[in-house]
Parts: sequence; structure tokens; C-alpha cells
Amino acid sequence: MRILKSICLAMLAALAAPAFAQGMERVPDRPVGEGQGPYGSLLIKGATMIDGSGAPPEGPVDILVEGNRIARIARGGANLSADRTIDATGMFVMPGMVDVHGHNGDPDKAPQPSYGFKLWLAHGVTSVRGVGFGFGPDDPSLDQKRRSAANTITAPRLFAYTVPGGSWTSGAVQTPAQGRAWTRWAKAQGYDGIKFFNSEDPATLAAILDEAEQQGLGTVAHLGQRGVAQVNARKAVELGLDGITHFYGHMESLLDDRSTPDYPADYNYLDEQSRFAWVARLEAQAVEPGSEKWDEYIDFLVENGVTLSPTFNIYAASRDVMRARTLEWHERYTLPSLMNFYEPSLTNHGSYYHDWTSEDEAAWKRFYAKWFALTRDFKNKGGRVTAGSDPGYIYQTWGFAYVAELEMLREAGLTPMEVIQAATINGAREIYDPKGSAPPFGMIREGMLADLAIVDGNPLENLKVLYGTGHRRLNRETNQLETVGGVRWTIKDGIVFDARALLADVAQMVEAQKAAR
Repeated sequence: MRILKSICLAMLAALAAPAFAQGMERVPDRPVGEGQGPYGSLLIKGATMIDGSGAPPEGPVDILVEGNRIARIARGGANLSADRTIDATGMFVMPGMVDVHGHNGDPDKAPQPSYGFKLWLAHGVTSVRGVGFGFGPDDPSLDQKRRSAANTITAPRLFAYTVPGGSWTSGAVQTPAQGRAWTRWAKAQGYDGIKFFNSEDPATLAAILDEAEQQGLGTVAHLGQRGVAQVNARKAVELGLDGITHFYGHMESLLDDRSTPDYPADYNYLDEQSRFAWVARLEAQAVEPGSEKWDEYIDFLVENGVTLSPTFNIYAASRDVMRARTLEWHERYTLPSLMNFYEPSLTNHGSYYHDWTSEDEAAWKRFYAKWFALTRDFKNKGGRVTAGSDPGYIYQTWGFAYVAELEMLREAGLTPMEVIQAATINGAREIYDPKGSAPPFGMIREGMLADLAIVDGNPLENLKVLYGTGHRRLNRETNQLETVGGVRWTIKDGIVFDARALLADVAQMVEAQKAAR
């Protein structure tokens, strides 16, 4: 028994630090005909426009794109002509969406990165911040970023973040001086920012954050539990952190009558069932919404200009694992290898529901209530919230997981229009603010990049119309079931992608893997 336990803990120890396996297949060049354009002129005719700024919908509008830029927005329609016209009558056009928390799997989950890229595009996601797409000497992030920018692969616009010490070969980053040297190196390589897992000592973290600001690099942190006693969310923001993803660090900043979380004596961080089951129990140790300490903390976050990308969806299985396991898109669009990875496991990170009980799910529902309240209060006081999906774990498949995140932002208390803002201009600004420039996408404006999603339905009325599987409903006139919605076309950099064709290609990948097995 001791030997078995030692083996299990050894496997779990490998998961304690973020692990992104290398050896991924290289993304193939974009095939001829997969995505058309950019055109000398492209006309999107007759749509209702949701421009991403928070302005109300208006239509019909005609949007003229020249090359990869929006050249003209004609409200009420106009007598315009173009090399190609998309008749979007009855449809809605919105800015291409931004996923600020992307990974792209590993060979055990999805061997070909184009699987995730196509699912993102098929759901109207035209930009993804990779945190990261891979780490280590074989990190594909920069190669994928450059090829996407050149549109030689079928992929969203990619922004590459890496971890302290990631990808370079000059030794560990353990001192402030080493941290600054590595940060300058990361900037020179072409990275857009840094993702922290809270494994640095506070002095080194502070040095990297300071240097990152000087270099115009963005910073975001998953404030891991092993470092949160030294650096919780409050401390990280004091040191200069730009953004907080997930929930880590918040409850620890709001503890009621203790300075560190009170874990049971048999708690084991390396046992992921123990780790994630007890995360939810932290809710009871934090102060209540509306209390003095709560309000002061929210004010502190807002005043310091931090961005929250909560990624609610990635832990949603914790409150209903049966539902997550049986989501309607798994059969057609989730690879068998990915479904295998999702199953309870001692070795696969995030597959922690080994013996998940109704008590665990009830605890997570209570945790979500407080997490939602924190995000809602932060938003109501002027804080910026963005949308990230963290796909490839815990039954959250690319693209579908992003729309699920939008639904959970709505559940947290954002209005439908605020959800669209979180998914578009807010995400674009989170990426571009550290660069010191206004984002070139995220709203529908003349002169901005032609990153657009044309949707067969109104997402402000029903976010479910964004799912690749559409929205199933009963036609009350015919008493027949029908499926409506879905992104029809995704336009990235002026290139028009048929979202249905992308989904069909993904379905073929799934069927091919099933046949091979």
C-alpha cells in the first residue's frame, strides 16, 4: 500500500507545476479555399450590428471591408457594391470575440493544434491570448503567432504569453536580477506577456512585474495555492500585476479571522481531489459580500486597474459533473483522446473528480455564489471583466467552452451587453493596454481591423445561438423541434471563414480518430 501511495503521489507531484507537453504536430498550412479573401472589397449587407462598445443594436447596416480594414458603415443600407457580398439579412454582426485564456492541448488530448484553432474560429473567436500554447525549448507559441499573423494557417489572431524562465536556456530565474534579464529576453523574442503561477519569491516577482511594465509586456497570474500565503491577490496587485485569472488569491485576501486558509490536517495539495474539493470550502472562511472588508477589497482592485478574467466555465463540472460529462457536443465534436483525458485520473491535470459527491457539488455551488458576487460587485464599481475559457480540461472543449463562459458571466450578473463587451473590446484592451496602444480590433469602427462574427440569431436575446450546435427549440406553430442559430461566418483580418465548414472539418477529425481506434 505504501508503494502504491508513493507511486500515486509521484505522479501527482508532476502535476503540481503547470505541465504543457511538447511534441505537438505542426499546424498545417491553410488549405486553398479554407477561408476566402481578403478581398479588394467585401460587403456585409443588411445585418443588425452590435458594435461592441455598449451601444444598442442597430440595423439594417451595410459594412464595407477593404482588404483587412472596415472602410465604411452605412446605416439604413446604401447602394454599395463589392467584389463579394454576404447577404446577412436577419442576422447579427458583432466584433470577433477575444478569448483571453487559451491553451492548445498536448499530444495526449488533441495532437493537431488546428483542432482547437478551428473550433475557436467556428464560434466567432478571432483572437486568443495563449497563456500559453506551450512552454519549454520547443514552445510553438511564437511560430504559431507569426504564421497566424501572416494568415498562412487557419487560426485566430494569437498572442503569446510565457512563464518566468520559460523557453530560455540560461538557467533558472530565482533572483530579481535574473528575473529582469529573462523579462528583457522574453520581450526580444516576441512574447506579448507573462503568465505567473505564483511560484516566484515576492522580490523576484516584483522585479519581473516592474521590468514587464517597462518592456510593454502584459502580466496575468493564476495565483497558485502553494504561493498564496506569501502573495495573495491583494499583494500581487500591490506589486503591479495587471490581471488575475481564475479565483485563486481572492478568498485568501478576504479571510475572516485568520491570515492563511484553514485546511484539514489530512489535506494534500498533490492529491487533486483533495485540492479542488477544499477550494470550495474556502468560501465559508471568507467575509460576506457587502461587509466592510469585502467592499474595501473590491475598491482596492478597481482603483489599481486590475482586470479579472474569471474563467467560470472551467470549474463548472465541480458543481455538476454528470452534466459536464454528457454535454451535447461531445459526441460529434470532442475527440476520443480528449474525452479520455477528461475522465477521472491520477495523472491528468484537472481530472480530479475521482469520487465526487453531492456534498462536493453543493460546496462548489456555494463557492460560485460568492465568486459571482465578487465579480459582479467589481464590475458594478467600474472594474474590467474579460472572457477566457481555459479549454482542454474538465470537459471544456474549445469554442464551446468559450460560449459557456459567456453564459456564466451572464449568470454572475453581467447584462447581455456587458457580456458582449467582456468578450470583445474588454479583452482587446486587456491585451493592448500593456503595449501602450489602443487595440485595432474589439469594436466595429471604420478603420479598425475586419475581425467580425456574423450570427444567425440575436446573442443579446439568447447567448446559446453562439454555440456551434445552435439552439434547439420547439416551433410552437408546427409543434416540431428545430435548431436555430450558430455563427455563420467568422471574418478574421478580412478573410471569410465558413463556420459550418470548419465544424464539419472538426467532426471529420473526430470520426477519423474513432475509426483509427
